[in-house]
Amino acid sequence: MPKHKQFTDEDLFSLKLKNLWGYFKSESFAFWMICAYLFLEYVRPQSIIPALDILPWSQLSVLGAIVGAVFDKTVKWVGSAANKLLVLFLLTIIVSSISAYWPSISYKNLEHIYTWVIIYFLIISIVNTRQRFFIFFLVFLVASFKISLSLAITWAKRGFSFTGWGLMGPPGFFQNSGELAIQMVVYWPVALAMTLFLKPYLSKWMYRLGLAMPVTAWAVILGSSSRGGQLALAAQFASKYARKIFRPKILIAIAASAWLFWTVLPAEQKLRFSEMGEDKTSQQRLLYWQNGWDMMLDNPIFGVGYFNFIPYYETYYRDDILFTNAELPHNILVQVGTDAGFIGLGLYISIIIYAFLSMRSLSNEKISSVSLESKLASGFNFSLLGFLVAGQFVTVAYYPFLWIHLAMIVCLKSIASKRKVNLS
Repeated sequence: MPKHKQFTDEDLFSLKLKNLWGYFKSESFAFWMICAYLFLEYVRPQSIIPALDILPWSQLSVLGAIVGAVFDKTVKWVGSAANKLLVLFLLTIIVSSISAYWPSISYKNLEHIYTWVIIYFLIISIVNTRQRFFIFFLVFLVASFKISLSLAITWAKRGFSFTGWGLMGPPGFFQNSGELAIQMVVYWPVALAMTLFLKPYLSKWMYRLGLAMPVTAWAVILGSSSRGGQLALAAQFASKYARKIFRPKILIAIAASAWLFWTVLPAEQKLRFSEMGEDKTSQQRLLYWQNGWDMMLDNPIFGVGYFNFIPYYETYYRDDILFTNAELPHNILVQVGTDAGFIGLGLYISIIIYAFLSMRSLSNEKISSVSLESKLASGFNFSLLGFLVAGQFVTVAYYPFLWIHLAMIVCLKSIASKRKVNLS
């Protein structure tokens, strides 16, 4: 069993490397491996440095976490309504694959969902204490900051100019500018929440470094050329400051931020907004959404089949393809609805509602023992809002955004519940 009782929460909150590393070294193999997975999946050093790309590092870290969890007595089952919803969603995807128009296509893509189910259960079972969550969450923040800082510098060196491809992340889930923008949209609210909570424990330069996380994330969103990501950012700001908007200081800050963002935004990107709904890309997406809805009405129970949208569209909606070939529907709700019907869509929306309500409840907690958890809970809901808005324009239902988010909020809720029970 790991021996780390000598490290208090305050020791870790100071972010002193000696304390963080000392705690991490004292932890279990399973915890090392799940942290390694998160770092490898988000930073992708094995893709950035070709010499490292000699083994399937991410898969090995997941396998290591599974093996470690089997022998780790501190790993406990965590009950949650999210568990049932996620398993039911997976079963629905499997049934939709069996009943699909092209089952072979569905079977080839099943790893895109069952992998997240495995990782979800590993995270909630292993990351089961406040200190473990704190370190795991820091890995998420540092990995995301590595991306946001490097790309913000790249955009600045480019003179904040526009390119058709925007900014590109490391090879993997965040390489495309649209998906990169979503990661920044998901990351900045929780990064800001964590930084503000830790302010009393940090040195001035560490606090300023923490504030650089959301600032560089905003820069990447603006430079990404992703209209969906930029709309999501606007929605997050509007929601976050809606109640304070008529305070003079807030009005001035919002006006200054809006002016700065609009000034920095390249002219070509402004033109893309003015053409929204009229350009060829927008017209194609509207056709995907309209015809996707028809697909769902024609196949209401289990949809046309998991990952069957493209072949079905090319077969039955050939006249509505404005480019060479059909693509995925560029909308998470249409994607899930056509993949798994209204049953799958209902479960997917239920997962989102659970995530939001559980964090809203936790964010209202006034107990000092769960102040960290309550502060982060509010940030997580702004992250979820950003994902939902941006997700209306890209096909990312089976990307890590929602599934890692779900795992972390289940951990957070479970940890907060245990702390309240222990102090009652």
